[in-house]
Amino acid sequence: MREKAGSVEQAIVLSFWRNCSEYVRSVRESNFVRNVAGTLTTRVLLLGIGFVTSVLVARILGPEGRGAYAVAVAIGAIGVQLSNLGLHASNTYTVAKKPEVLSTLIINSIVVGIGLGGVAAAVTGFLFYVKPNLAPLEGLLLWLSLCWIPFGLCYLFLQNLLLGIDEVRAYNKIELAAKILSVCLVIGVILSGAVTAEAIFVTSLITLGLSLVWAFAILNNYKFRVTRPSFALMRENFGYSLRGYAAALFSFVALRLDLLLIQYLLGVEQAGYYSVAMALTDALYMLPVTVGTILFPKLSGMSDDHQRWRFTRKVAGIVGLLMGGTAIVASFCARPLINTLYGAAFDPATAAFVWLLPGIVLLSVSTLLMNYLASVGMPPVVMYSSGTAALANVGLNFKLIPSFGIQGASVSMTVSAGIMLAIALWYIHRIQASTQQ
Repeated sequence: MREKAGSVEQAIVLSFWRNCSEYVRSVRESNFVRNVAGTLTTRVLLLGIGFVTSVLVARILGPEGRGAYAVAVAIGAIGVQLSNLGLHASNTYTVAKKPEVLSTLIINSIVVGIGLGGVAAAVTGFLFYVKPNLAPLEGLLLWLSLCWIPFGLCYLFLQNLLLGIDEVRAYNKIELAAKILSVCLVIGVILSGAVTAEAIFVTSLITLGLSLVWAFAILNNYKFRVTRPSFALMRENFGYSLRGYAAALFSFVALRLDLLLIQYLLGVEQAGYYSVAMALTDALYMLPVTVGTILFPKLSGMSDDHQRWRFTRKVAGIVGLLMGGTAIVASFCARPLINTLYGAAFDPATAAFVWLLPGIVLLSVSTLLMNYLASVGMPPVVMYSSGTAALANVGLNFKLIPSFGIQGASVSMTVSAGIMLAIALWYIHRIQASTQQ
């Protein structure tokens, strides 16, 4: 009898290990997992190279020159962010569903990027020319920063086409090579002795231009043919892109307005503490953002919605567990980590960081669910959930920051992330229930 029981136990153990080994093998062989791992590794490397570049620029330009360069970079980045109208997301969504329109989307991307970006740069430049007191910069550096906008838009659009056709490795190679080239060009400027903020920014423009050409060359391998821009396709995608654009703006308010309100209500010192807490949570948030970047085109290319939802649920569950475990570990390591990295003077950031951790876990799951909703046509709930969260965040910040300081802002962000997740779950549950009836 004991021998029989022992053989049963051995069979159970063997079956368990066999299932585990098969699961590990399937994970290792999964193209999705490889793409996530490759993209996450690339982003970590980009973070490190970016830090090196930042140190080099700061040392050679000094505080004033570094500040001018940072403002120029910000002008270009904000211009791209505000003028993209969500068309980059619609590029990924459309080409994943209809690969045959890739050539048309490439032409549309270049026309819209140069046209829309050029108009945005020209209008902004004219405004600063007429009202020079409004211009954050002056002279050549201002005009160079405005030149970034149209080319930055084109590159953003082509990047998302690469993701949509599953050229994730090419996407990562371009990003990594661009950062390495940027460091090399900055070193070249230093060796030449012509060190100015304008010269450093020109190296960024050169890198952007080469990255744009490289992305186009890869897309050209997919039987690209010169065609006319399709305004019908633009109109077809416009509703989708605008909903995504509005959702992104609302999410920005929901998650990024805290710092400005803290500076307004409590002063620059408290804003400095909170910025440290936000920087650490941004580092943790890199994982779900990376997963979402790869998840969106994969889901968009699926035709079966049940399969799409099962895959999303599985990925969201795994990421949620990973982020939950990471948040628990981070809460115990918060104080020594902050004191080591930033110094004991930034110890007040510890409590704010700990209160942000539940919010970053909720936001991680919410981000993946939003990618699922974007893959099924960007329903209006994407806007409603982020808009409601934004309103809640603003109201709670005005209520909690004066009473609880920067911890109040952390609680506000966590509650806002919970609201966004709850609305997304409610909507998904409703549509899943309706399809099963």
